[in-house]
Amino acid sequence: VHLSELKGMIACPGYAKGRVRVIRKTGEMKLFQEGEILVTNQTTPEFVPIMKKCAAIITEQGGITSHAAIISRELKKPCIIGTKIATTVLLTGEVVEVDAYKGIVRRET
Repeated sequence: VHLSELKGMIACPGYAKGRVRVIRKTGEMKLFQEGEILVTNQTTPEFVPIMKKCAAIITEQGGITSHAAIISRELKKPCIIGTKIATTVLLTGEVVEVDAYKGIVRRET
């Protein structure tokens, strides 16, 4: 599926642009680079070290009191939650804009 925009709920407002890193299993975390956009189903406490390094967080699950939402606010990282399909439509390495003022993730065209 090639969507130009993905929508979700705003967990922490902000703006970021960077390369996507899709994390499906905790073993993939060691590949995470400083400044990448974290894209995952949902975060848990073991995600915190890479959440500190990321430019923004995008999750498929979660509400305003989810782990990703709370930690993103603590770290002041732009965060969009509840996208439902982020890990299936966003690809590691592609550049996206995370507009967490509007709850939109845009692909660079």
